[in-house]
Amino acid sequence: MTTVAFGQAHSSVLETGRRVTAYADQLFTHLPRADQRRWAAAYLLGLLAVSGRKSVRSLAAAVTDSPTASQSLHRFVNSSPWPWQPARRELTRWVEQQLRPKAWTIGTAVVPKRGNQSCGVHRRFVPALGRTINCQVGIGLFLAAGHRQVPVDWRLHLPGEWADERLRRRARIPEQVRPLPVWAQVLDLADALATRTSAPLPLVANLCEYKESDRLLQGLRQRGHDFIVTIPGTLPVLPTAPLPGRGGDSSAPVVSAQSFLDASGEVPRSVVMSTHSGSTRLTRIVTGLVRLPRGAHAPRFYRLFAEYPREGQGAPVIRLTSLAHRPMDELLQLAQVQAETPGALRHLEGSFGLQDFEGRSYPGWHRHVTLVSAACAYSRLVEAEPGDYVNTVPPEWLHADSPGRADLLV
Repeated sequence: MTTVAFGQAHSSVLETGRRVTAYADQLFTHLPRADQRRWAAAYLLGLLAVSGRKSVRSLAAAVTDSPTASQSLHRFVNSSPWPWQPARRELTRWVEQQLRPKAWTIGTAVVPKRGNQSCGVHRRFVPALGRTINCQVGIGLFLAAGHRQVPVDWRLHLPGEWADERLRRRARIPEQVRPLPVWAQVLDLADALATRTSAPLPLVANLCEYKESDRLLQGLRQRGHDFIVTIPGTLPVLPTAPLPGRGGDSSAPVVSAQSFLDASGEVPRSVVMSTHSGSTRLTRIVTGLVRLPRGAHAPRFYRLFAEYPREGQGAPVIRLTSLAHRPMDELLQLAQVQAETPGALRHLEGSFGLQDFEGRSYPGWHRHVTLVSAACAYSRLVEAEPGDYVNTVPPEWLHADSPGRADLLV
């Protein structure tokens, strides 16, 4: 019989475990079997309790001394046929209630891998490392409010070589899932989020980081998704009135975003002196309304703006937003969301095991990152310390006579 490792745990610690269990029951209520829901909670508790690398063995040891528990957790994530999207919908709703997000953003997680067996693995140049590595790439959707960001949805990037049927069968990739460029996967995340939140949220992202970023921008416009995005200065825009020095042409020609911002004279733009993000320093902002030349939909005005740093401190960051009539201070505050995303990703990797998945399959990866996201959300929004979760599984959970346990612990 399994002996659950409680030691002399205080009743408040057990209560913490029961709260996490109730949270897991809420997210995984769609799972048809009670044993699946129990192992979902056990996996969450392990992610919250274990410091350092979160192997399945260490997760199991944090909640039970059963010698077969690690096998059961591994099967639960990799082989047990449960869908992850319902859990992500519940997680999104829960985070929305707890966080009251103001925007969403995208984090790109690069997971180094040895060999070529893991789903989606490929060779990729990573600028932060300055070299090409073997890796998986996960694209995460984070809900954000202030400095807090919480992941609620993911896509696994599949390069073109993963259209090969042999690779797909080996990794158990569903038929409907095909290799897509990153910009298309971001649009897919945007569409999914729109069906899950009670109010639309703007995307805050740096389009300079994406290949074919113009296609991502066009897709957001066509779908009516709001955004505040950093853009290259070469992006073509249509001024709302002619720029000076155009030979009396009454039409407004297409110009680059940088040209519009740099124009002098009677130009439909303005210079704003602003403070934001708790700063007392005045910031010079150049802004104006523009239209975008491409697209078959009705014309719409967008706000183009750039924050100019002090002299000698680099080039201005140019942004475009569909929230044309929001106050400038609010736009600047929302624009800062993307600066917090790298830190949120590092926290996810270092504290919640984003890079520690030991399986190779497409379903297994998605189940793991769903559980990682759920653990991160609970920790960030309930604000409990990791040590509070050690030895917190209720005693009746893993008894040998628990219903449905025998087919997992084998």
